[in-house]
Amino acid sequence: MTEATGTHAVTKDTPTDTPVVIRRHNDSSHLTEPRTLIRVYTPPGTLDSVTAFYERLLGVERDMYFTYPARELTLAVVGSFLLVEATEEVLEPFRATDGTLLVDSADAYLTRLGAEEGTEILVPPHRVPTGTGFTARHPDGTVIEYVEHRPTPDGS
Repeated sequence: MTEATGTHAVTKDTPTDTPVVIRRHNDSSHLTEPRTLIRVYTPPGTLDSVTAFYERLLGVERDMYFTYPARELTLAVVGSFLLVEATEEVLEPFRATDGTLLVDSADAYLTRLGAEEGTEILVPPHRVPTGTGFTARHPDGTVIEYVEHRPTPDGS
């Protein structure tokens, strides 16, 4: 399997410790409102079939695919669905997160959340293959991952 990513290709020989990032839009700073992503967890070897199901269901193609070798995850986005593939053991800590918001600026949302009484930052801002992210618990108990996308050094 080979898939173009702009400046390089992903093949079965691509090193597994190197993140692969394929996005239709690699910079979320243009967003005027957050993009809400519903999480769907899927076991190893099923991401392609789950992606195909959501593409057929929604009538759109995936617009993101990326690997996160440090966390042993492979992810794809189709419409408003964030598909997360990994073993059950790897997925277990992620299941506590209710959803993901793709935002224009993680820092801006971190500042907003810091001003809200009862908000707890569970995972502080950190680098992810697509940019920067953090996880917060809202006063109502909802746990949300906030992520901003920025181009990688190779432009992907």
